[in-house]
Amino acid sequence: MLQLRYQNIFTQVQVRAAPDMGVEPESTNFPRTGEPFFFYLLGKLGNAQIGPIYLGGLGIASLLCGFIAFEIIGLNMWASVGWDPVKFICHLPWLSLNPPPPKYGLMILPPLQEGGWWLIAGFFLTTSILLWWVRTYRRAIELGMGTHICWAFASAIWLFLVLGFIRPILVGSWSEAVPFGIFPHLDWTNNFSLLHGNLFYNPFHCFSIAFLYGSALLFAMHGATILSVTRYGGDRELDQISDRGTASERAALFWRWTMGFNATMESIHRWAWWFAILTPLTGGIGILITGTVVDQWRDWAVMHHYAVPDQYAAPSLPD
Repeated sequence: MLQLRYQNIFTQVQVRAAPDMGVEPESTNFPRTGEPFFFYLLGKLGNAQIGPIYLGGLGIASLLCGFIAFEIIGLNMWASVGWDPVKFICHLPWLSLNPPPPKYGLMILPPLQEGGWWLIAGFFLTTSILLWWVRTYRRAIELGMGTHICWAFASAIWLFLVLGFIRPILVGSWSEAVPFGIFPHLDWTNNFSLLHGNLFYNPFHCFSIAFLYGSALLFAMHGATILSVTRYGGDRELDQISDRGTASERAALFWRWTMGFNATMESIHRWAWWFAILTPLTGGIGILITGTVVDQWRDWAVMHHYAVPDQYAAPSLPD
């Protein structure tokens, strides 16, 4: 019996119905494409339906700009290893497309091999992301949804723009921006922290990390709670919000017993949304004021009694 009980928890039957074509928007410039189909393995994680897809003019323009940026970055990385496909694959994590050196400042188009390609790729990548943001906003309005998704996306775009556009303009040099590449951009982060006295002393960096860990915890707690009351219809959250049933009652009782208070079936989503959206928002503020308002975070922390002075400084020599 115990074995069957745990089998029922982890192996649930996926209900198969006709493909859902979704709500038809009031006005579309392009038709939906692709016949919907089901994918078994994805069904183990949720609804296995794939398609139909609607791109529209904004979607096509966004993907085109993103493809151009991707090609510029990839071809420059490939050229850096002499067009050798084996070296390209083996060294891909370490390859990069770097911004212009400091001598070019904020020049609109420096030589292509000295940062010009980086600027062109950045332009197309930024255009792609902004077009996709407009697309998410318009799709939400067209479907009668709230605009929470696009504003959460905007928070991530804020951090992206701070790193590659806003802060470099404030300090007067594209060289301050992040290179394109896997390990090179991680190296940039490490060097940036060392150059400015350790970002761990940046309070907005602390906020960002707290919201990052907090959002991960909130999403995990919420997901686990809903899975725990799925047998009572807890996965139909809209029903539980508008007409509280035994699933939400049991979930609330569990958290009152274990944590002392409970969020409602609606407010837990607002908690998680705010924690997630504040992660890149506060992180972007921390990056923006580094090197512009505060140059050395360690010194700033000591000055404001946020950190203790260095207790291991070399003693001064007697006269």
